[in-house]
Amino acid sequence: LAGDEHGDPIHLLEYRISRLEGVLRLNKMITESGGKIFATNGKRADFDGTVEKCKEAGGSIATPKSPGENDAILYFVKYFNTYAYLGIKQSLISGRFQLLNGAQLSYTNWYSNEPSGKGEE
Repeated sequence: LAGDEHGDPIHLLEYRISRLEGVLRLNKMITESGGKIFATNGKRADFDGTVEKCKEAGGSIATPKSPGENDAILYFVKYFNTYAYLGIKQSLISGRFQLLNGAQLSYTNWYSNEPSGKGEE
């Protein structure tokens, strides 16, 4: 963008980004926590499709690493009345989970007597 009578390009971009974020917030498509932006398109998809869409958007599938990030994901679950895929998978040890890259989880918030591997963790 070239500077013009509307101001310099940086301020113009900041203004446009702010407007776009406002629209996405109004439509319940983004929320923030811990300096991260959590987003959804509100559509149902399978796990692999979700991972791919996140990559296409320049991000990654959500993996909560704090209570605030967990709440950001829960925001969408409640608003859309659905479940959310997370960036974790069951490890080779039954009942244990890990990050998609194989690293240990640094934060968990399981229901009582979970994880059981039955989908209600």
